[in-house]
Amino acid sequence: MIAAGTSFQAAHEAGAASVAACPRIAGIAEDKAMLRAAVELTRDISAARPGHYWPDMLGSAFVGYAGLIGAITLSNPALAAVCGIVSAAALYRALLFIHELTHIHKADLPGFRTAWNMLVGIPLLTPSFMYEGVHTLHHARTRYGTAEDPEYLPLALMKPWTLPLFILIALLLPIALLVRSAVMVPLGLLFPPLRTMVWERFSALEINPLFRRRPPEGEFATMVRWQETGACAWALFVLGWSATYGWRPLLIALVIVAAVAVLNQTRTLVAHLWQNDGEVMTVTGQFLDSVNVPPPSPLAALWAPVGLRYHALHHLLPSLPYHALAEAHRRLRAELGSGSTYDHASYTGSTPLVARLVRSTMRRGR
Repeated sequence: MIAAGTSFQAAHEAGAASVAACPRIAGIAEDKAMLRAAVELTRDISAARPGHYWPDMLGSAFVGYAGLIGAITLSNPALAAVCGIVSAAALYRALLFIHELTHIHKADLPGFRTAWNMLVGIPLLTPSFMYEGVHTLHHARTRYGTAEDPEYLPLALMKPWTLPLFILIALLLPIALLVRSAVMVPLGLLFPPLRTMVWERFSALEINPLFRRRPPEGEFATMVRWQETGACAWALFVLGWSATYGWRPLLIALVIVAAVAVLNQTRTLVAHLWQNDGEVMTVTGQFLDSVNVPPPSPLAALWAPVGLRYHALHHLLPSLPYHALAEAHRRLRAELGSGSTYDHASYTGSTPLVARLVRSTMRRGR
């Protein structure tokens, strides 16, 4: 993980010299009419609805674990493979509710955070503390796209080999999470410097190798302790059970979780245009560096579930619940019209976005 971070840092530095060839998105002025419309047109749909969150999360988790059981127990390879694919897709959707947890107020959905952690976050070794207190920095007005943004790298300005490396890291993520919770966290209790390093560098779902996490405080520190304890206990139990009864179930589970991680990392590649090289941006600039893939794109609901197909709109209205984003998008399109600033963040699908990113890195590699 450290070596990969060093590689990304080197690629970033190598690509910085050619930043002038990329459109300067950091210089875009605010579109105040768009910002005002986004707030005024969505006031009546801004409340998180338990009737959407609970069935969606619970159903996704149930289907995901049922598929996992099928992939492990079925003797027919084809049926087992189908169960594995279904499991990966459902667990991917269930896992992405971690994004909603960072934005919704706890009072809006009592018990949802705890239930999600017990059913999804801890079993998949990604409890919500790994995103809470981190993702909000990505939305900070003066941090987006800068060195202080944990979720941003100027990928469009980096070398071509950084893109396959970006995906490879995700492929190895399940093993890294298992080692973190089962080995590094317990050893950190004995060796405080290791505990500090694990927290600063390996306790956040981030892509910026320069990011260092600050120590947790207050109520958040209490939440971290019980979630960390749960993840550690679960990882040790899984390893102990596997050593006693066989490693096949764990290996299948790791393959499925790796598929989830790769799917999410691929989605991340097209969540932004990745064209900013550390400058502070306006909210409008951040919006235009982000991506909406609205209907009629047929597959976006699968690879960008839980509202993430409206990622640019989410950067305009971070606290708007995922189930309201489609209606908010419809209202803004109708109000602002075709050809507006708002319209410029919409794309037809993931393939053109990936191709655009690849072309940009290829130009940097010449």
